[in-house]
Amino acid sequence: MARKIVLTSGKGGVGKTTVCANLGIQLAKLGFRVALVDVDIGLNNLDVVLGIENQVIFDLTDVIMGKCRPKQALVQDRQISSLYLLPSSHAYNSTKILGEHIKNVIDQIDSNFDYILIDCPAGVESGFHRAVFSANEALIIVTPHLSSIRDADKVASLLDEYNITYKGIVINRMRGDMLLSGDLMNIESIVRALNLPLLGVIPEDDAIGSSCSLGSKVQSIESARAFTLLSENIHNGSKKIFDCTYKYRGLMGYFKRNIKRRV
Repeated sequence: MARKIVLTSGKGGVGKTTVCANLGIQLAKLGFRVALVDVDIGLNNLDVVLGIENQVIFDLTDVIMGKCRPKQALVQDRQISSLYLLPSSHAYNSTKILGEHIKNVIDQIDSNFDYILIDCPAGVESGFHRAVFSANEALIIVTPHLSSIRDADKVASLLDEYNITYKGIVINRMRGDMLLSGDLMNIESIVRALNLPLLGVIPEDDAIGSSCSLGSKVQSIESARAFTLLSENIHNGSKKIFDCTYKYRGLMGYFKRNIKRRV
């Protein structure tokens, strides 16, 4: 049976889909069979982030409507054979799809995978409830900003209404230079505010933003390491957190911080 993990945020624009894709990539590289399920109906772009949008023939709504079997809709990644995507639809009346429909599809592919990562729509409306309904675990993606933390806290409360056995947070887009200078809310304060286990910290990475817009999987060494630690923490229960500040420490780090601030 697969571990079914929903990635949610409450607030849009925190990089939830990017985290979902890169976490799936790292779990697959560790040797696990991974399925990414895009439940953001109408605003889906997980296929674009993975660079496999041209391979999509069927999607999640086709499976629900009985036009194809789940296996036919799954798209295998071209570079990582153990990574698959169940894409969503660009145009469909999402109000006709219920959480039970999504769960039925996920239950059909459950035995074929070790991990099923569910990309949840932003917000806490019907799309959120559809996505969460099928999951047993939740990752709340948050950025080091007060508005994101407030929304994450609301999401954490809503998750208590579902069969979620474990929930943790991932802090995304953390800038080490601003963290050291005190211009960002620090990690300890975020964890304390949400009162949830910290599973990973992902640095701000221009390479990821560029690769997502181009449909490729380019990462910096730092981001690759951060996602590797995140995947290991999720699987092993370890608590190794990437240090976003390491290259901004010391004399050379002081100059890097000041140069980055002026750019």
